[in-house]
Amino acid sequence: MTDNVVNDTSTDSSAPASKKRWYVVHAYSGMEKSVQRALQERIEREGLQHLFGQILVPSEEVMESKSGRKTVTERRLFPGYVFVEMEMTDETWHLVKNTSKVTGFIGGTGNRPSPISKSEVDKIMAQIQEGVEKPRPKTLFEVGEMVRVKEGPFTDFNGNVEEVNYEKSRLRVSVTIFGRATPVELEFGQVEKV
Repeated sequence: MTDNVVNDTSTDSSAPASKKRWYVVHAYSGMEKSVQRALQERIEREGLQHLFGQILVPSEEVMESKSGRKTVTERRLFPGYVFVEMEMTDETWHLVKNTSKVTGFIGGTGNRPSPISKSEVDKIMAQIQEGVEKPRPKTLFEVGEMVRVKEGPFTDFNGNVEEVNYEKSRLRVSVTIFGRATPVELEFGQVEKV
């Protein structure tokens, strides 16, 4: 999701970008955005913008259907984790570690955390971008499970899921009509799990 990519807090381009690496910070679950804001404020207050890059709380948009209306909500991809691009020094380590609602860094030793690899960062960025382009349904369906049609001409019919197409957010359901199984194409929002 694009609002997760916080404006690059780096204003001084004299620090080589190659020294900045991505680290995973563990935060209290549900407090990721709060930690993100607190880190940004502390970085600015301490004047350490040149040692930090982006601070991300990766999330994706998911579609929910409430009262017949489709709404798009945000869901964390990695609940309890904040990704921080930074140059690791004693000063930056202490700033992050001593931020409210942060429990510590993930990986490495206690005072020398390990950065995550470039390939892991690329995967996370791809997941964020994918979530922006195609909001996913909150409910995941599986072939073989029973669902109830909740809107359209087959309302209140039960059926068996035959095929799921997450690209188009549609599924094929076998509904019994007049004693005969009939395949019906439906959108995710038109059915609910039984």
